[in-house]
Amino acid sequence: MLRTTTAFATLIALAAGSANAADLRMSWWGGDSRHTATQEALKICGAKYGHTIQPEFSGWSGFQEKFATQMAGATEADILQINWPWLPLFSKQGDGFADLNQFAGTIDLTQWSEADLAAGTIDGKLNGLNISTTGRVMFFNKTQFDRAGLPIPKTWEDLIAAAPVFHEKLGADHYPFEANGLNALFIVSLVATQMTGKDMIDPETNEVAWTVEELTAALEFYQRLVDDGVIRPAKTVASEGKVELFESPHWAKGEIAGTYEWDSTYAKYADPLEEGQELVAVDLLTVEGAKTQGVYRKPSMLFAISRNSKNPEAAAQIVNCLLTEPEGIMAMADARGVPANAAAAKMLLDGGKIDPTLVAANEIMVGDEGPAVSPHSENPAVREVFLDTIEAFAYGQIDAATAADEIIYGIDDVTAGL
Repeated sequence: MLRTTTAFATLIALAAGSANAADLRMSWWGGDSRHTATQEALKICGAKYGHTIQPEFSGWSGFQEKFATQMAGATEADILQINWPWLPLFSKQGDGFADLNQFAGTIDLTQWSEADLAAGTIDGKLNGLNISTTGRVMFFNKTQFDRAGLPIPKTWEDLIAAAPVFHEKLGADHYPFEANGLNALFIVSLVATQMTGKDMIDPETNEVAWTVEELTAALEFYQRLVDDGVIRPAKTVASEGKVELFESPHWAKGEIAGTYEWDSTYAKYADPLEEGQELVAVDLLTVEGAKTQGVYRKPSMLFAISRNSKNPEAAAQIVNCLLTEPEGIMAMADARGVPANAAAAKMLLDGGKIDPTLVAANEIMVGDEGPAVSPHSENPAVREVFLDTIEAFAYGQIDAATAADEIIYGIDDVTAGL
C-alpha cells in the first residue's frame, strides 16, 4: 500500500511539473563565444526548471532595428538582452518592460548594488538587471613604448610628448595613439568632461551641459593631437577603408601603440598583436587642471522580461538561474564581461572561468571617477549629430567654434523631444 501511495505521489509531482513547464524565447546580440555560452546556459537552466527556451540571436548590426519592430508589434521574446540606452527609448514611463520588482521572490535582487538597480529603474519600475558594468579605459602597447625608451603616459601631455620620440626612434609611420571615427567622439567627450567636470547631457534638463566655449576647447585639443602627430589625420584613416582598429595591420605590427576602448574588449585588441608585444590597460590620461578623470561608465547591457510574456514567472526563473545560480553563472562565464553580481564574478574568477586581464581592466574602469552618464548620450540621433559634425571638423570643413555650436544646437533639438 505504501509503495502504491508513493508511486501515485510521484506521478502527481511529475504532472504538476509538466503543467508548470513553459515555452519561452530569449533574444540577444553578440559574437560566437557569447552565442555558444548562452545557448548552453539556457539548456542547463531550462532543464533545471522544466522550461524550453528558444534562442534568437545575431550580431549587433541591425539588431536594434529588428528589436524596435518587435516591440512595436508586441512580438518580442520573453527574455530580452537590451542595451542600457534603450530604456528611455522603449520605456519612457517605465512600463515598456515588466517590472522585475514583482518577481523579487523569484529573482534574488539582493545580488546587485543599489546603483546597479537604479541604473535599470525608470519611474520606480525595475526594467532590467545590469549584467556587467563596462567603461572606457586606455590601452597601450607597452612593448612599443619600451622600444621608444618611454614610460606609459599618465597624462595627455605625456602622450603628446611621446609623439616626436615615436617618429624619430621607431619611424614616421609610428603613432602613440589612435582616435578616429567613433573614438574621436569619445575623446572629445572625455576631454570636455575632464575640463568641466560635467557629462555631456545635463540629467535635469536633458540639454547639453557644456557651453560652446567649453566644447570648442575640447575640439581644439583633439586637433592638437592631430597637428602634433599623436594620432593619424582622419583623411589618412579613411583612405584605408572602414577597417576596425583591431583588424588593422598597423595595430598588429605596433605602428599604432594606444587606443581608448571598452574595458571588456581587452582580448579583442590584445589577440591580434604580433608575437612578443604586450598590451596593458591603464587609468585614464587627464588634462592639466582636470576636474574629474571623466570615466565613461555604464551598464554594458541588461536582462529584461517582456511585459507581453505569457509566462513571466517562468522567464524570471530563467533570468535568476542565468545571473545568480551556479549552473547558469558557470555556463555563461565571461561571455558578457565581468558580472555586475560580485558573487558571480568571484565564482568565475575562483573557478578559472574568467580572464584575469579582463578583471584587471575592469577594476581600473570601476576605480576611475567621473559624473554619471546619461543614457541619452547614446541615443542614435544624438550620436549621429555628434559624429557627422566631428567628421566635418576633422576634414577641415568647419572650425572648432562652428562645430561646437552645431553639436550643441543639434543635440538639444533631439533631446527636446525625448
